[in-house]
Amino acid sequence: MTTLKTIAAAAAALALSATATLAQTYAITNGRILTGTSTLERGTVLIRDGRITAVGATVAVPAGAEVIDARGGVIAPGFVVVDSGLGGVEVSALNDTNDLRQASNSLSAAFDLSWGLDPDSFTLPVARLGGITRAIVVPQHPGSGGSHAHEVETAGVGEGGLQSPGLFAGQAAAIHLAEGTDILVQPRIAMVAPFGDAGADVAGGARGAEYTLFREILREVRLYAANRAAYDRGNLRDLSLSRADLEALIPVVQGRMPLIITVHRAADIRNVLRLAQEENLDIILDGAEEGWRVADEIAAAGVPVLLNALANLPQSFEVRGATMENAARLHAAGVVIAIKGSEGSVHRAREARYNAGNAVAHGLPYEAAMAAITVNPARIFGLDSQFGGLRPGVAADVVVWTGDPLEPLSQPTAILINGRPQPLESRALELRDRYRQRTSLPPAYRN
Repeated sequence: MTTLKTIAAAAAALALSATATLAQTYAITNGRILTGTSTLERGTVLIRDGRITAVGATVAVPAGAEVIDARGGVIAPGFVVVDSGLGGVEVSALNDTNDLRQASNSLSAAFDLSWGLDPDSFTLPVARLGGITRAIVVPQHPGSGGSHAHEVETAGVGEGGLQSPGLFAGQAAAIHLAEGTDILVQPRIAMVAPFGDAGADVAGGARGAEYTLFREILREVRLYAANRAAYDRGNLRDLSLSRADLEALIPVVQGRMPLIITVHRAADIRNVLRLAQEENLDIILDGAEEGWRVADEIAAAGVPVLLNALANLPQSFEVRGATMENAARLHAAGVVIAIKGSEGSVHRAREARYNAGNAVAHGLPYEAAMAAITVNPARIFGLDSQFGGLRPGVAADVVVWTGDPLEPLSQPTAILINGRPQPLESRALELRDRYRQRTSLPPAYRN
C-alpha cells in the first residue's frame, strides 16, 4: 500500500509540474502597445496559460513571471493573413506539393483542405518572421489570385456525369503558425466560390449561366435537406451534385456558413449582393478591386471585404477601376476590411504588413490598417472570441517589434503564439548563415 501511495504521490507531482509548465506566466513590458483597435504609449501585456490576462499602463507583474523587455519597442498582436495558402503549398510549380486544389469533377463543395495542411512547411517560419501568427487558408480555383493559384482543370458543365467543381472550390480553414504542433485551429469555416470572369468560364462562358446554375444548385441543396429520407430510398429526382457536396452546402444555404465570393468589378459586386439578399446567404467579398465604386451598397448590406491593398492596375476589364485608395474608401463607407498578403499569401505572406502600410499611405487611418490585419479577420470569420488583438481572454499571439510594425525596417525581437515563445529563425536564414562565410567575395557581401 505504501508503494502505491508513493507512486500516486509521484504521479501527482509530475502532473503538477506539467501543469506549472503549461501555466507559464509572461509579462511583456516597457513597450508601446498596439491592441489592434487602440494604442497605449507605454504598458504591459500579461500572459498566463496561453491567454492574455491583462493589458494596460499599470499592470502589475506577478512574482515568478518571466519578463520580456520590449526595450521601448512596439508590442503588437500577431497578424492574421486572409485568403492564404500557408501550410497548403510548398513549391508553387510542383503539383504534388499543392494540397489547395482538386481537379476531379466528382467533388467540389465537400473539398476540405484541412486534411492536407503541413505543419512542417518551410513557408510557415518565413511568414511568422513577418509577424503572422494565424492564417485563413482557402482552396484555390480558376479565379484565385497569386502564386498559389495555378489554373485548375475542370470539366465543363455536364461532362463527367456530375456538376463541374468550379462553381464551388471547397472549404476554408483557420490555422496558427506555432512551431512543432498541429496547426489546424478550425476546419470548414467558410465555403469558396468564384464569380465574375472565372465563374462565367466555369459555367460555360457567360455570367448569366453561372447565376442560373448557382441558383439551381441552391434549390437542389434545399430539396435534399428537406428530403434526406426520400433521397436515401431513391425516391428523389436526380440531383447534379454528389451527396458529399450536398451535405457540405447545407450550412451555406441555411446561413450558418459564410460564402467567400471572389468578385472584382462593380457590376458583379452589385449582382452578388442582390443574389445574397434574395437567397439569404452570408457572404464575404474577396478581391472587390472596384468595391470603392459601390462602397455604400456593400456597407449597407453588412458584407466584409478581403482585399489586395496594392491593386491599382487595369490588368483586365474586370479591374479597370482598381486603385490603391480602395481600402481607405471602403473603410470610410463603413465596410469591414481585411488586407491580404502578396501573391496568394504563401511565399510572400509576410508582406501583409507592408500592404497595410501602403494602405495607410493612401488614406487608410493607421488604426484601421492595424485592425485590417489583426482583429478584423478574426471578426469576419466569427473567430474573434478565440484570437485577434490584444485583450484579456483571447489567445496570446503577441509580437514585439523594434519599431512600427508597418515599417519594412522594423523586425520582431520576440514572437509568442498561444503564449509560447517561437524561434526567430527560418530555413532562409539558416541557409544564409551557412553559406555567407563560404565566399571569396569582400566582407561587405557577407553581412
